[in-house]
Amino acid sequence: MESADGPTADEPDDGSRKARDTAVSERRFRFLVAGYAVSSYGTFLNMVALNLFVYETTGRALAMGLFMAVRLGSGFVAGLVVGGLLARFSAKSIMLWANVGQGGVMLLLILAPESLVTGALMAVSVVIGACGTLFMVALRSSIPEMVGEDRRAWANSLSITGRSLAMVAGFASAGVVVSLVGYTAAFLLDMATFVVCAVTVALLPIAGGGKGAGTDAGKPEKAEQSGKRGPRWRPVAFLALAAAPGLGLMVALRGVDAFGSASHNAALPIYSTSLDASNPAVFVSAFWCVWALGNIGAQQVIQRYTRRTGKTVGALGFGYGTVVMSAAFIAAFAGFPLAATAVIALIAGAADGLTEVAYTSHLQTLPATLRGHAFGLSATFENLGFGVGMILVAAALDRFSPLAVVGWSHGAAIVVAAVFLLRVATLRRAEPAGPSGRAGGAGQPGLRKEEAVERRPDRGDRDGAEVSRG
Repeated sequence: MESADGPTADEPDDGSRKARDTAVSERRFRFLVAGYAVSSYGTFLNMVALNLFVYETTGRALAMGLFMAVRLGSGFVAGLVVGGLLARFSAKSIMLWANVGQGGVMLLLILAPESLVTGALMAVSVVIGACGTLFMVALRSSIPEMVGEDRRAWANSLSITGRSLAMVAGFASAGVVVSLVGYTAAFLLDMATFVVCAVTVALLPIAGGGKGAGTDAGKPEKAEQSGKRGPRWRPVAFLALAAAPGLGLMVALRGVDAFGSASHNAALPIYSTSLDASNPAVFVSAFWCVWALGNIGAQQVIQRYTRRTGKTVGALGFGYGTVVMSAAFIAAFAGFPLAATAVIALIAGAADGLTEVAYTSHLQTLPATLRGHAFGLSATFENLGFGVGMILVAAALDRFSPLAVVGWSHGAAIVVAAVFLLRVATLRRAEPAGPSGRAGGAGQPGLRKEEAVERRPDRGDRDGAEVSRG
């Protein structure tokens, strides 16, 4: 005979055990983010060092463009296949080998004889581009399993903070490192950062993602597909993006936003040269440092807001953040005084940080069996938007001013963001009126189980605006 006091007596033990497990998982995740920040420093360092090395080796600006195109193209392809890889292998193994691959290819470049340097550079561009996408998708898709659903916004914010700090350090130190110790030492330092991250991943008992996630849903598919899993998973991923409320449009907006990012990245050096032709790097460096401060500040606010209220910024935060960020980048090229431009850069960084957390957290509400595919497709859209943007913007900047080019590029993102916000507002108005059965996805066969999970109100998936504390 059960006692009414039994469960009550067990509750303190269960509560303390859960608190202990949460503290352990958060401590492990902080350790992982530290390794990720170190490797991100290496990534941003080699963005500068490798481009300079390519130009010095070949003597042609076109070679730098080709190097970047190959890097983006390999990231594009990696985004298409990473969902299938996560269905076969654990997120930990993908993150580990992604860092091993990047460290190994940097060693290849260091040891390559002069006659093979060009080929080694192409190998570097392929591996760095592909492995960077693989690591990022594996990390983001496995965060809910690593820290828990209710802590995903905190984890996303922490990882973005680490990457932003690494970006500032990488960009700021790249020129100094290359000029003081040379390319070989810079590449050795870069390789060491990937080794550090690989060791960090290897030492942690990281669970979740890929092979271990969604096992029940994956077993019947294994028996049925017998080696043909990849072709059948891809349509499911596209269908999931189309079926989840506003998610397909959200990913499309992310791609358009990447297109806008290409415009301000390409236009900044030109605009900076017009301000100070003798030392154009000063404005570019200062702009990105202030941008990073805004990004980091936004992460701190988001972490405290999430901890205090139990809510996350959600889909609306992503839409409004994209509008503010795009408008700020346009204003940055409007010729305002430097003090005002610094404030604009701070706002742009804060809005960028907000959109990053909101977007990543929202995709993480998908079922584990679909999450890797969604993040992979998202990475593909982002690489496509940025790559196409770099080509079109480079051509446009020969004929138009930086303000005009950035204006129409980020203006496109504002238009798509407005459509997205209208879509979210329509869904929020319509959903309470319908019965629970209709809101659960009736009339969409083949995805009922996934949609039932994706639309749970206690997970905040109807509009991404709430996360229940209980």
